[in-house]
Amino acid sequence: MTTTTPYRAIFCDLLTDRTIDILPLRDVTVDDYIGKAGSLSGTIPVPNAEMAARVRRIEEGRTSVYLQRGNDLWWGGIIWTSTLQSDDRGVITLGIQAATFESYAGRRRIRAATPAYDPQYKLEFKDKYQLDIVRGLWTDLQTVLPGGGIGVTYGDEHSGVKRTVTYRDGDETVYLEAIDALAALENGFEHHIAVYRDPATGARVRRLRLGSPKIEIGTSDLVMDRPGTILSYSFPRDATRGGTTARARGASTNTNQAEESRPLASTVAVATALIDDAKYPRIDLSSDHNEITDGATLNALAGAELAAGTGAVVIPEISVRLDDLVPPALLGRTVRIRITDEWWTEGLDARYRIIGVKVSPAQRGRPDTAELYLEEA
Repeated sequence: MTTTTPYRAIFCDLLTDRTIDILPLRDVTVDDYIGKAGSLSGTIPVPNAEMAARVRRIEEGRTSVYLQRGNDLWWGGIIWTSTLQSDDRGVITLGIQAATFESYAGRRRIRAATPAYDPQYKLEFKDKYQLDIVRGLWTDLQTVLPGGGIGVTYGDEHSGVKRTVTYRDGDETVYLEAIDALAALENGFEHHIAVYRDPATGARVRRLRLGSPKIEIGTSDLVMDRPGTILSYSFPRDATRGGTTARARGASTNTNQAEESRPLASTVAVATALIDDAKYPRIDLSSDHNEITDGATLNALAGAELAAGTGAVVIPEISVRLDDLVPPALLGRTVRIRITDEWWTEGLDARYRIIGVKVSPAQRGRPDTAELYLEEA
């Protein structure tokens, strides 16, 4: 990262968010997604002993890093691994790999508050709105003291869908896996931790955003054109990932060891409109969920998986030039894509929602660019 780059890498204490240092970061790539952790990789040059003393303050698993572009935070997460390296010329660098704050929930397991195993302990949400359950899981995760809270805050998004779930001590259920399992159900939700500066105080914020069924932000469409802001595009279509029927299988409910053990299975969800009306062939999807023993939950999973993979799966991707017209909060935004070229001779004018972003900061003569992963709005 050159001295003229608009980006700054801010390293902080994970628990307190206290700034440790602002260090140069080269060969940076960052990505972020709705519903799963994003990543950052980069290299810190260590040209002398003074810089080495500063870089040594970075500790994996307890240091967070933010990527700031201008005055806006574009990415934030936790440094999980690093690689100290010296080449044949004696040039020393520290390579870092980080993941967004969702990854912390992937490193925590639902347990009783006391160190001793408590077979009576259970974390139960009975007939609760699903978004309240997600906030409850994050609250439980951050309530375990000392060392449990990483400062993730919540909103008040609402969902009309209720669920009943129970987690017990000793099951070692990962918090993020519990959240993802709920999100994957039919009529589920999306989740994402956004980072930004509080407009009133300037303080950094780590905010859990939820959307049922989808996260949608912004009141107006972003408009991107080719020729124009759009540098390149890709519209892959993959029928091997899609289908017109789906079944979900769960755990075995057989308690008689003398009988054959068979997994519980959902009813088959069928995309009737595609098969009967559009004359698609039957293409079968199947998934296994060894921890689930409830038939209704498996039915909901089959329905959700069919909805996500009906027909051919299409995840368009566009590469855009980053300028002042492209805001930092892109995930969940609706973008209007207008393309005129040899393929789209009459012009494409379509609306999509941004579900993933990969940013490549400018360096070595390459401009600031972002790859946007889209779904139909």
